[in-house]
Amino acid sequence: MAYPEVDFLYLSEDDMIKAGVKDMAGCIDAMEEMFKLMKVGNFRMGGANGNSHGTMVTFPAESPFPEMPVDGPDRRFMAMPAYLGGKFDMAGMKWYGSNAENRAKGLPRSILMLTLNDKDTGAPLAYMSANILSAYRTGAVPGVGYKYFAREDSKVVGIVGPGVMSKTALAAIMSVRPGIETIKIKGRGQASLDKFIAAAKADYPSVKEIYAVESIEEAVRDSDIVYVSTSTPTTGDTSVYPYIKEEWIKKGCVISTTAALRFDDDFIINRARTVTDNIKLYEAWEEEYAPEAYKTVPIPAVHVEDLIAEGKMKPEQIDDLGDVLMGKIPVHRDPDEIVIYSVGGMPVEDVAWGTMVYRNALEKGIGVKLNLWKTPNMVV
Repeated sequence: MAYPEVDFLYLSEDDMIKAGVKDMAGCIDAMEEMFKLMKVGNFRMGGANGNSHGTMVTFPAESPFPEMPVDGPDRRFMAMPAYLGGKFDMAGMKWYGSNAENRAKGLPRSILMLTLNDKDTGAPLAYMSANILSAYRTGAVPGVGYKYFAREDSKVVGIVGPGVMSKTALAAIMSVRPGIETIKIKGRGQASLDKFIAAAKADYPSVKEIYAVESIEEAVRDSDIVYVSTSTPTTGDTSVYPYIKEEWIKKGCVISTTAALRFDDDFIINRARTVTDNIKLYEAWEEEYAPEAYKTVPIPAVHVEDLIAEGKMKPEQIDDLGDVLMGKIPVHRDPDEIVIYSVGGMPVEDVAWGTMVYRNALEKGIGVKLNLWKTPNMVV
């Protein structure tokens, strides 16, 4: 960049698609490399501990100001900054606003944008649509877990919650385990089920059976891989979280979730193997929301952190995916182990995949170059 002039690249959603944002295999590779960089500490996120998920703006239940929004389902704004080193060597921030009422307007629940910045000057390099990017990196992170933990001969997948995140998680499953023969889906509404099933049949013609089931139990039984992504309120009552009973789970199954999920404590403490995408993220949540962080952040590994804080489990009973990738701990401790893989979501993931898509766009001449200034008007 020829400073002091600053140009940056704007990438619309269509531009992002042209630049390869839907390349799931490439996204999984980027996430795997990101986890390795995180394990050696070559990253930063927000907060004093450098591992914060982000900073969120929420709204009050009531307000004396008529123009101020009030609380509602998924109503918030959030800033998620990060730096990632290695071959990425990029700083950036995902920013989003979210409101469940968006669907009535034909909009997604959350509208996301990602800014990439020069690590030294802070100057913008790119400003890009991030809904698809975020969805694909969210699917690719479980994909890394499936690549390592799921049986090579996996045949059956159970999905709970037929939403966007489940669609990209399924893409990740099919990318690393293309021999899948059966996909079972549990959902609440017939329209979303029908849409998900139609898309899956079109995208994966090699799969022999794709069908809806009536219960979580049916989705879980006999499945080699289970993915759960549901919208569940966090009111402090953990009994409303989706529940999976140990006896439903096939030996060697991998269960992954980006959302609320509940198991019996005896199973979690004594027989399940808990794996996280970044152990320090869960420790940060525990520090922020102690003593019962699970009531606010409903992911299973957060409950494990609560149990550790209560003295019911030991810290060594929770594994970090990065340690597996770096060869510090075995991929499998037992061939029949049941792996519960918690995915919290981190802005380094957006920066990683956003950087790769941005570089593809530059190489292919995709996007619109915008000028910030020729020379800055106010320089001290």
